[in-house]
Amino acid sequence: MVLKLSGEVFGGGAIGVDPDVVQSISRQIATVVRRGVQVAVVVGGGNFFRGAELQRRGMDRPRADYMGMLATVMNCLALQDFLEKEGIDTRVQTAISMAQVAEPYIPRRAIRHLEKGRVVIFGAGAGMPYFSTDTVSAQRALEIHADVVLMSKNGVDGVYTADPRTDPTARKLDTYTFGEALRQGLRVVDAAAFSLCNENKLPMLVFGAEGDDTIIRAVSGEKIGTLITA
Repeated sequence: MVLKLSGEVFGGGAIGVDPDVVQSISRQIATVVRRGVQVAVVVGGGNFFRGAELQRRGMDRPRADYMGMLATVMNCLALQDFLEKEGIDTRVQTAISMAQVAEPYIPRRAIRHLEKGRVVIFGAGAGMPYFSTDTVSAQRALEIHADVVLMSKNGVDGVYTADPRTDPTARKLDTYTFGEALRQGLRVVDAAAFSLCNENKLPMLVFGAEGDDTIIRAVSGEKIGTLITA
């Protein structure tokens, strides 16, 4: 599986990295790996920089996006450290070359690491501006032949019929299709990610990061979040 983790989660709602939060995430991933699941992780960088937000404040979008990519690598290294403290072998692969701290992103090498029981953490997004880490999660999942994408979202526990923050009649959906999500313009996940998964029949589970053991529960097949399929 490919697990997408929001950068905001790493900061615990603040700027920077909250060690307690990263430790909790690492413990959950370690539990899943010990059950025999091959886990790759895509990490966002919103706890440091978000390219689109910096652009709105006047910064050049490509430069802002590259700053966001570097932010994801900081989160990758934090997650790697805590996973290895849990006894899980880990490799960081980045879309931008930075040989001192990570391997370059090579799909076949990533697959081999997974087969050996290592967790592979993908950093620096797609290595190109204008691509979100949601879209990268779907793309990486397809390249390494993952069975599912797990989207752990900050502040959202699934897909709703409307925005629950503004519409009190909104209800959470247990299942949905990518076609419906695209037609309705849902923004819980980027449309490009929905399209990639839809075209390649790759299921996606959208669930909330908040709560106890949400990653373990999602992998265990509990009724959590919204399962989106083609």
